[in-house]
Amino acid sequence: MKLGIAGYTGRVGKLLVAELKSGAWGAMELAAGSSRTIHPEHFPSETFSVFTEADDLMTSCDCVIDFTTPETTEKNIVAAVKAQTALVIGTTGLDEAEEKRIREASKIIPIIYAANMSIGVNLLLALVEQAAAKLGPAWDIEIAETHHKNKVDAPSGTALAIGKAAQKGRGGRGEFVTDRYGKRNQGDIGFAVSRGGDVVGDHTLTFYGAGEKISLGHSAADRALFARGALQAAAWLNGKPAGLYTMRDVLGL
Repeated sequence: MKLGIAGYTGRVGKLLVAELKSGAWGAMELAAGSSRTIHPEHFPSETFSVFTEADDLMTSCDCVIDFTTPETTEKNIVAAVKAQTALVIGTTGLDEAEEKRIREASKIIPIIYAANMSIGVNLLLALVEQAAAKLGPAWDIEIAETHHKNKVDAPSGTALAIGKAAQKGRGGRGEFVTDRYGKRNQGDIGFAVSRGGDVVGDHTLTFYGAGEKISLGHSAADRALFARGALQAAAWLNGKPAGLYTMRDVLGL
């Protein structure tokens, strides 16, 4: 399986390269990487193709893992459809129009789209959905998340995914509130965001009932877990028909 890494010089991209160099991923071959600009110091000691254009990356690979920016991901989707290349998308901060383009592209190529590739977070999503279904709207929901000071999107993609899992458990009900002023309405799903230091990612959802509360959370200490999850997703996606998949599909949750 020829694998490509969009944004191979980025935070997660470098970890993906390191994981593939480790030899722990069997028949996966690191065939190519892409970057907006190419500098001599970016070239790896081993040989794989490096491109600045999405079309070149996609035609060189069976599957591409994309942890870039919304703008770059949009270009990668267009190129992947043209080349019939499978995609694993971990980019966060996508708006509704960009997510719609992913759904449209998945009618033509297989795509895994997940705000968080870790096993723990995806198990958390399943637990949140189940708990929200059992507890109902009488229990208030608040989601708190903390990330490093350089993270751009807020709330994080993972926090929003947790909120969507709670909504799903409630049958699609529950308005997201990210800038609360005054009293909450019943059924609201609130978000609190902190940015500071080098925190990889902490997420906690709390259900508040009468005289009791239940908290479900996840803490990431190492970004390498996102790279390992993405590679597991790429291996699972190999040979799958066109469609939109999630990490919960990969993990059988």
